[in-house]
Amino acid sequence: MTAEGAFVITGGTIHDPATGRDGVVDDVFVDGGRIVAPPADPRGFARVDARGLVVMPGGVDLHSHVAGPKVCAGRRIAPHLARGPDRAIAAVPTIHATGALYAALGYTTVFDAAIACAAAEIAHLELAELPILDKGIFLLAADRGDVLESLARDDARGLERLLHASLDAGRGWAVKVANPGGPAFWKHGRRGDHHDLDAALPGRGSLTPRLVLERLAEAVGALGLPHPLHVHTANLGLPGNWRTMLETMRSLAGRRAHLAHVQFHSYSGGDLDEGSFGSAVAPLVEFFNAHDTLTLDVGQILFGDTVAMTGDAAAAEHLAAATGVPWMAHDLHLEGGCGVLPIAYRDTSVIHAWQWAIGLEWFLCARDPWRVALSTDHPNGAHFTAYPHLMRLLGDEPFRREALSRLPPAVRDRSPLKDITREYTLQELCIVTRAAPARIAGLPQKGHLGVGADADITIYRPDRDLARMFAMPAKVFKQGILVAEDGHLRSTPAGRTLAAVER
Repeated sequence: MTAEGAFVITGGTIHDPATGRDGVVDDVFVDGGRIVAPPADPRGFARVDARGLVVMPGGVDLHSHVAGPKVCAGRRIAPHLARGPDRAIAAVPTIHATGALYAALGYTTVFDAAIACAAAEIAHLELAELPILDKGIFLLAADRGDVLESLARDDARGLERLLHASLDAGRGWAVKVANPGGPAFWKHGRRGDHHDLDAALPGRGSLTPRLVLERLAEAVGALGLPHPLHVHTANLGLPGNWRTMLETMRSLAGRRAHLAHVQFHSYSGGDLDEGSFGSAVAPLVEFFNAHDTLTLDVGQILFGDTVAMTGDAAAAEHLAAATGVPWMAHDLHLEGGCGVLPIAYRDTSVIHAWQWAIGLEWFLCARDPWRVALSTDHPNGAHFTAYPHLMRLLGDEPFRREALSRLPPAVRDRSPLKDITREYTLQELCIVTRAAPARIAGLPQKGHLGVGADADITIYRPDRDLARMFAMPAKVFKQGILVAEDGHLRSTPAGRTLAAVER
């Protein structure tokens, strides 16, 4: 195969968990935007010398927020917030900057994890301007009135038809449920951010949040969608909410389901008293480890200024009231909304320090990295450009221990993190940033360097400082096109929109 653009990456140290290569020196042949088998005669292939460098698949971000009305609101509410040494990176970047920054990190695929069905067309208009990356959206279909009616009637076939139609019309990749039942409580004058899974939804007969979860998971499974039901459960951010997360996992056990930003759902305590707030990861991760149909992303918080945006508008209202900051909400045709507000995570805050430690505890106690996707729930926990720092926290125990030592004593002395010595290997970091999210999302052509895969390839310079290593790849290829080199863009091809329903 000697078509124009054919090349071979030679002599690189391959980390490709899906094909079993863990630090193996090998070549990777590319032709027509795909990875191909080594040809009998390689003379027509241009050579890219990767000797001494680390070669991985392109990164896949399973849970981010990059487009749609909520992101536009985030840009408006906090245009002053920025990160980086020269504060040149906006907390909520423009759509072009989003694609460029992801690509410069070695990421080639991203999903926006919460788009209201009524906002899908607007989101796609914006995503069409997102350069380089392949992208998809998860639709908040459970907020639709007709979907809730089918759930209340326990009309399985009708529910499947409505979900299929929503995905088709909205060109969605997956079904997302955010705070099951919460909008119904909130819109009937009750607290939407604080309810158990067995409280009947106002005006929906005996329908409860637990039944919403179970019936949606069954319908998504029956439709054979590539990604399972994406679950943001109730009581996000509230002390004592670990019980809700455990009940959520129990309800979904035996079904395929993905648990979103679990860090925000793993808190002990019964109020906002700093002395009672803490980690309840232990019973949750024990259940998770024992039930292999469940997958998760963590939603790690990292210290600094950012913007919170969520399809759980009731939770945003509660957080704004607790912190005293301005907030913004929008509600689309009463079938899906969003709350947006600025937030500052400080290492001097006991609660913020617990959140930091709880996220890392999840990463380090979940036994199977193939069921875990690295995320900060961008921008909610931190900006996606902080991923290299997070990767160093996971892969460098002395660095993590030193960071823990700077936290308030209430956290430093009580957190289970102080006794955890596990370090992620390069292979495990490759799993949670590439291979696992691609597999969880249902993308057989992503997250690996096997024959037939998209030629999404990142080449790194090895470095003991993992944050430095992962912050600036030597080269990044998207479908065989060099798109970034040493932090500089080289090309901005249009990425593809991923849709679950073929037209």
